[in-house]
Amino acid sequence: MTTDPTLIRIGEVVQLAHQGERESARRRFAELWDEIGGEQGDALHRCTLAHSMADVQDDVHQELAWDQRALEAAAQLTDARVASAGVGLTVAGLYPSLHLNLSECHRKLGDLDRAREHLRQAQATIGALEDDDYGRLIRQGLERQVELLR
Repeated sequence: MTTDPTLIRIGEVVQLAHQGERESARRRFAELWDEIGGEQGDALHRCTLAHSMADVQDDVHQELAWDQRALEAAAQLTDARVASAGVGLTVAGLYPSLHLNLSECHRKLGDLDRAREHLRQAQATIGALEDDDYGRLIRQGLERQVELLR
């Protein structure tokens, strides 16, 4: 469990979104984005917030933009930074979900080649996940995406 105050706040907004308060979640994520320094902020905070912000977008183009921000921020992360925040994943463990989300965005937009490319990247990195609830959730998402892209 994380001890990072910003990650805890992001998690609280995620819970708000899960309760159906998508508009409030978008607004609070935008406020947090500004607080963390936006594109100049800490890579872990940017990755986590952007990944979560993507999930509350109503427009797939906006969802894609946020998912791309999350992937770009992940490329700047180190395992030491992730561990220092008490996150139970390695940097490699972030990529399956990031690529799965990008695959889904491209599928929704009708760009099946890019959707399949991100699906392949997600599949190539899935071994970084444990066989726990989170790992099974992402694996199930990959299986659904394979079916959708047939």
